[in-house]
Amino acid sequence: MSEIGKGKYLYGVVTVAERGQIVIPKEARDHFNIKPGDKLLVTGDIKRGIGIVKAEKMKEFAQKIMGAIGEPEKTE
Repeated sequence: MSEIGKGKYLYGVVTVAERGQIVIPKEARDHFNIKPGDKLLVTGDIKRGIGIVKAEKMKEFAQKIMGAIGEPEKTE
């Protein structure tokens, strides 16, 4: 693992198995508190690449957005 900038890391190279599986390096699992059974959301941008984030973090983010938007005021 190499820190390539403040809070930015290069965890190493992984190999994609025959069934498309990869192993997330231990250092990355430790940094992001990824445990067996956790759900991960895989996103992609054709130009920028693949991103992986814990599903619970995306849920928290979505809830914050929805809370900020709030419910529309009802007019009578």
